[in-house]
Amino acid sequence: MVDIAHQAAINPASAKHAAATRALVPLTAIDPGHWRALAQRAVEPNGYYLPGWALAVSATARGRTDAAALPAFDGSSARLIGLMPVISLWRAWKIPLPALVSAHPYGTLCSPLIDREAPIEAAAHLLQQAREAGAHALVLTDVALDGAAMNSLKDVLERDGLKPRILGSYMRASLDATQDGETVLRDALGAKKLKELRRLRHRLEEHGAVAFEVARKPDEIRPALETFLQLEASGWKGKRGTALVQHAGDATFIRRAVLALAETAQCEIITLRAGKTPIAAGIVLRHQDRAFFFKLGIDENFAKYSPGVQLTLDLTRHLCADSAIASADSTASADHPMINPFWRGRFAVGDVLIPLRRNDPVVALIHGALVGLNAAHEAARRVVRRLRK
Repeated sequence: MVDIAHQAAINPASAKHAAATRALVPLTAIDPGHWRALAQRAVEPNGYYLPGWALAVSATARGRTDAAALPAFDGSSARLIGLMPVISLWRAWKIPLPALVSAHPYGTLCSPLIDREAPIEAAAHLLQQAREAGAHALVLTDVALDGAAMNSLKDVLERDGLKPRILGSYMRASLDATQDGETVLRDALGAKKLKELRRLRHRLEEHGAVAFEVARKPDEIRPALETFLQLEASGWKGKRGTALVQHAGDATFIRRAVLALAETAQCEIITLRAGKTPIAAGIVLRHQDRAFFFKLGIDENFAKYSPGVQLTLDLTRHLCADSAIASADSTASADHPMINPFWRGRFAVGDVLIPLRRNDPVVALIHGALVGLNAAHEAARRVVRRLRK
């Protein structure tokens, strides 16, 4: 599955094709045990590039199947020290130029896995693998711009006289879970807002005792996931046709991924109930000391009680009380109206163009095409916003 820029980057009849095939392999060709070991040593956590999650996405998720991988191996021991799931620029955006793009893992974080014990070697090998695959550039989407993985790549690029180009960025909400949960909420929301939310919780209790549940084990997580899927499909996502359970491939992916990560204690489903009625649920991934708040579903019949907000209150307390978790990534969009007031930490996320050769005119073409694509997308978003108004 070597598919760089609509076959523009590789001549199948040449020796380069054989080298490219070795450099760019199917994601399923990576040994899961070696992948899990790398994830434990990764310099920066990314729950969406854990093997249980990424392989489920690549197997069935709508529009995201059959991703490839740029692997990096230690020269002396053949140990996996780096991994970057990718697709071609042609497949990503129908641009017929020789570049590779981060394979989107359904979550909004594509920072590659780089071994903390050999970050420079791993980053250098990943860039070299991309060159051998025929790419002139890498396009990393939704990466933590100041994260350890990106910093390792920057160090190698600087050494080689190259410089990444930021195509766009935004600030994303995160939680410092090393603090006391009540202190975090009081500092973020203030006493008046918390009092109002307690009033709503008391009114919600008229429908039955309010309980926050956390499912972790596979036998617990199966029914909790089905509850989440039903809640998500019952709301606005269901009306728009974007709920996970509405598409066979997406439903298969999430069921596989959640169960796979539950086996390694890297996923939990949180549910808020009023009596026996589930009114909100969410999926949380865990990688090293970081949590990732993937998705939220609510029963809109209880909208006046702010069920998503009530669930997030309890999730914040839950994560802050967990000594294994130091931080949480909201994985939300910029200016998200629900999570931003709660989680006041911020970090920069963006799309980055990484040139692989110095003074390469092809990189300028790739950059120009991406700038034009972004401008077209922004113009379309403005039209949509006007139509909604």
